[in-house]
Amino acid sequence: MLRFDTLIRPGMTLRDVRHFYPQAAPVLEAFGFRHSCDDCSLETVARKHGLRSDIIVLALNEAIFGPMTTPAELTY
Repeated sequence: MLRFDTLIRPGMTLRDVRHFYPQAAPVLEAFGFRHSCDDCSLETVARKHGLRSDIIVLALNEAIFGPMTTPAELTY
């Protein structure tokens, strides 16, 4: 089971994401997040780029941990 405290969250800085999850670098680069913003939170950088932070966080977590939902979770 995946623990919440291991997931990437919007309040994390880019520096922390790059440090703790080096495999996230291609996703950050794809969104245009450069090293000059490393001291900013994901939420702040997303806003500066006109993006939704929840989409970025989901993309990062899926790149690191795999899909966050399964078809069984999507059906009610």
